[in-house]
Amino acid sequence: MKKGLLLSVVASGFIFAGGNIAPAAPVAPAAPAAAPAACDFYGSIGARYEAIKNEAKANKWGKQDNTWKTTVVLGVNKNLGNGFGLGAEVAATTGLGLKITDPKTKEDAELSQLFLTYKNGNTAVKAGRQALPKSLSPWAWTDNTLGRLATTFEGVVLVNTDVKDTTLVGAWIAKAGSGSSFGNVNGKNAKGLFAVAAQNKSVANTTLTGTLYYITEMKAKSVWLSAETKAGSVDLGLQGAYAKASGATKSYAISAYAKTSLNGLGLKLVATHLDNGATPLNLAGTSGVWGVGMGLVKGVESAGKRNLILLGANYGLPSGKIYSNVGYETKTKNIGARVGYKFKVAGVNAKVEYRYRKDKASGKKDQRVRVQGVYKF
Repeated sequence: MKKGLLLSVVASGFIFAGGNIAPAAPVAPAAPAAAPAACDFYGSIGARYEAIKNEAKANKWGKQDNTWKTTVVLGVNKNLGNGFGLGAEVAATTGLGLKITDPKTKEDAELSQLFLTYKNGNTAVKAGRQALPKSLSPWAWTDNTLGRLATTFEGVVLVNTDVKDTTLVGAWIAKAGSGSSFGNVNGKNAKGLFAVAAQNKSVANTTLTGTLYYITEMKAKSVWLSAETKAGSVDLGLQGAYAKASGATKSYAISAYAKTSLNGLGLKLVATHLDNGATPLNLAGTSGVWGVGMGLVKGVESAGKRNLILLGANYGLPSGKIYSNVGYETKTKNIGARVGYKFKVAGVNAKVEYRYRKDKASGKKDQRVRVQGVYKF
């Protein structure tokens, strides 16, 4: 089965006039403008250098597999009037010809977004190539790398907020990918993926979410449920997921977290049980299940049962934020850790981060130092 099978196609609202999908409370429709607004242009320039020391490959610091990447993004949103909007975006990645990477950064460019929107009261529709957020389901979403969208999707998403404290979503997605690698979500079949979702916030400090997916010809289905609430100064979350396709073994996950903050120090603990069968719970090897990350579980490549524990901490400073997290996978006994510092200087959102991963079976370590910055305009 293709990795993109159980792709997330849900959202929790639209920003009017061709904007990105984003959470939005029900509002009364605004009075029609006398004339459509001017085009709203946006863009970004990003750069990242990563030095790598990988003992499995006998790599030395600054000698092999180091990466340099530069991204450029330019987009526009246009209010066409009468409730219609248009959005478009182009993006490119380049290594600027710098011979500090092995292999060199892939040079490419794409039309990353091109969509129409329509809004009438509390109902909005978005059709075309678009970004999807990780707001109502974690199976797949449009990640962001140095300001560039890693994956976008082609289809139609409908959002309604008529019911108090509730967001309802229906979606059909035909294709997913990036650049020239766009393809049908179900191989050669062009019927696409269907999804419905609901999110409710009627209970104070509590968000309940449920999502269903289905691909008719493969009899593939997925269910994702989530509950998040607040008890005093502690945030709590519980998540359950299940996926099954015809002729393939099921996959499921149960994950819970607790987080709090005290005098500027934030702490978070996540525990996850994951049984990765032949039905992927992810797109392109990236699982959205809480606590699955750090390179400890790599999607469908790590089939079988896994238990993961993740502990994170952060501390805010006047100039930025220090953050760290440590992950442990009980079956392989692999360990992963990150520590970094996020800050903003001269309008650039910057980050310096150290990454560490140790493979218990081989005893080999993978260490990385990443320096990056993104300027948005």
